[in-house]
Amino acid sequence: MGNGLAAALKLHAHIDISYKKLDIKKEALKTTSVNWHSKQNKAAHHTSDYSSTEAILRRGQNFTITLNFQTNVQSADNFIFIASTGPSPAESQQTKAVFNPSEDCSSGWSAIQEPSEPGCMTFTISSPANAVIGRYKLVLQINSCNKASSTLLGQFVLLFNPWCPNDDVYMANEKERHEYILNDSGIIFQGLEKYIQQEAWNYGQFEEDILDISLTMLDRSLNHRQDPATDVSNRNNPIYVSRVISAMVNSNDEKGVVQGKWNGKYCSGTNPLQWSGSVSILRKWYRGRYKPVRYGQCWVFAGVMCTVLRSLGIPTRVITNFNSAHDTNINLSIDKCIDISGKTLYLNEDSVWNFHVWNESWFIRRDLGSFYDGWQVLDATPQERSKGIFQCGPASTRAIKEGDVNLDYDSSFVFAEVNADYVTWICYSNKRKERIYSDTRKIGKSISTKAVGTKSRVDITDNYKYPEGSLKERQVYKKALKLLGVRSIGRRTKIRRRRPRSSVAQRRNMTESARKPSISGKFILNASPVIGQDVLITLALRNLISDFKTIKIKLRASAILYTRKPKAEILQWSRLIKLRPEEVKEISFKISYSQYKNSLRDDRKILVTAVCEPKQEASLLVEKDIILQDPFITIKVLGPAVVHKAINVQVTFTNPLSEMVTDCVLKVEGSGLLKEQLKINVARMAPMESSTVQFEIIPYKTGTRQLQVDLVCTHFSAIKGFVTLDVASVQC
Repeated sequence: MGNGLAAALKLHAHIDISYKKLDIKKEALKTTSVNWHSKQNKAAHHTSDYSSTEAILRRGQNFTITLNFQTNVQSADNFIFIASTGPSPAESQQTKAVFNPSEDCSSGWSAIQEPSEPGCMTFTISSPANAVIGRYKLVLQINSCNKASSTLLGQFVLLFNPWCPNDDVYMANEKERHEYILNDSGIIFQGLEKYIQQEAWNYGQFEEDILDISLTMLDRSLNHRQDPATDVSNRNNPIYVSRVISAMVNSNDEKGVVQGKWNGKYCSGTNPLQWSGSVSILRKWYRGRYKPVRYGQCWVFAGVMCTVLRSLGIPTRVITNFNSAHDTNINLSIDKCIDISGKTLYLNEDSVWNFHVWNESWFIRRDLGSFYDGWQVLDATPQERSKGIFQCGPASTRAIKEGDVNLDYDSSFVFAEVNADYVTWICYSNKRKERIYSDTRKIGKSISTKAVGTKSRVDITDNYKYPEGSLKERQVYKKALKLLGVRSIGRRTKIRRRRPRSSVAQRRNMTESARKPSISGKFILNASPVIGQDVLITLALRNLISDFKTIKIKLRASAILYTRKPKAEILQWSRLIKLRPEEVKEISFKISYSQYKNSLRDDRKILVTAVCEPKQEASLLVEKDIILQDPFITIKVLGPAVVHKAINVQVTFTNPLSEMVTDCVLKVEGSGLLKEQLKINVARMAPMESSTVQFEIIPYKTGTRQLQVDLVCTHFSAIKGFVTLDVASVQC
């Protein structure tokens, strides 16, 4: 009896142990938690600056995860990892990868089991250098007892990787990678070719929500709405992604981020001059349920696109082209017509902007060949349609320099922006046209970008064209004309396939003036023009020959936009003067504050023109663009900047006008310094009064930071300033 009971108990114990072993095996196949090693992976992938708890990784590079189990597991032979992105993941479209630790995967994804502590398993996972970028799900599938169970391990975001030699966006120079990927602030150059101004811009690509917004822009594109699966599959290609973003930054076709406006009032939105960074614009679009943000102009579009592309991992910079041509019919000639008073007549859509701002991104061109690798022009400003959509680029700067205007994308349009010839005509009431000015060197001057590691300006004109007037430059120009099907008529051009032949009467009314004017002239500013003060100008005319001259002068001054489109007429007069042989005569005049004050509240640009007509001789056109200077805004940081510690900032500014101003606002922003834009109301300022405002900031990131301060007022355009801070870590 005792032996029987003992045997029964032994059998029961054996069965119980067997059941427990089965339970142990079952429990061992369940994960209790996943450690994404966020700090370690972000440091290795240069994504530590992103304000997100999510795993943000770069393609073509290893990352580490650790799986914690309820009990010990010795082998991962029955583990399968599945990484997927997009609404319809498929291995055939590279939006889904299935791989296990024991073998290589044809997709390029891999997992290697690393030594680890009991109860957990650590894996090094690698994605291919041409992986689709975007938000991924990572699933662990475990096959056990002819059953498969799946566990969602988490999500991660995969970005382009300029640090990976096999990535199409690879950039070899570390300082350049830091500038064009990691720098979250910068300088955008504006103004005139001979008066270039610095404007600070807060890119803020690492700020909270910005990466999510950038990915949302891809998901809301027209391409994605038409074919989501194919769109996501194409996101492994920086050519494709950058082109989609160039369309999504403007709102013209795809209900994108920024709505452009170049005329009228800005009461229903924000004056483009008042923006100083991308973060507030992108958040406004995102939080406003994708309603286009009003309003932007070229530097706003370029600033926002730089933010988005840097956030996605594509090296990007902002470029300014001075005297930028907008050649609507791509005949490489900008024809400007004026009447006898100097007023611009808009007989065509061609124009020359004082400056235009676009972007360059760095990647290889598998579609064109390695010669065209490197910097690629992208432009989000909605100027002309490309393949039916307001988008532009990427156009290789090498293609532009060599005149290869037949290559994708939009290289002919960009070539014209920097290379078109400029011809000015006087149009008379009898429909006769006289060519008075032709310049092959005016367009595409001082093409500029911010220097690597400093706030200084770098001239990159040589990247776009050979030296003006050189034999090579003219050869490239003629090559471009030929590729475009344009034939040259003297220094003018005519499109063979687009324009009908002019009638005999029309040709008779078009005078190709061979004579040069017998007089020369220029405008001279007597003092630096400052907003709120009279502008003193002198027109100096010189008789170039030994005959007496009677000159009829028709002078006009207009408030203009940076596109040189007039907003309002400020001043107009005409007079006769006599010039003795080889005499120089100076005619001084002024534009008073009372004359321009109501026309320059949104901008500070004046165009002065004088048409000088000697009797029965070639006319002379004299022009000068004037930018009224702002008073200085002084920013002082009162003490050392230390992360997570409050510091006071003092700002001093002056009302530049001889009248009371009210309802001014001080706007302050800076990535790593302020999480939201700070606004301080300045109730009223007496004429010429200086005011000082003090406020507190608490830096939340270390390193070099840019603090931007703008004084915004309805009485004058925004007064802007910035200062650089070096934020130290906390001393232990």
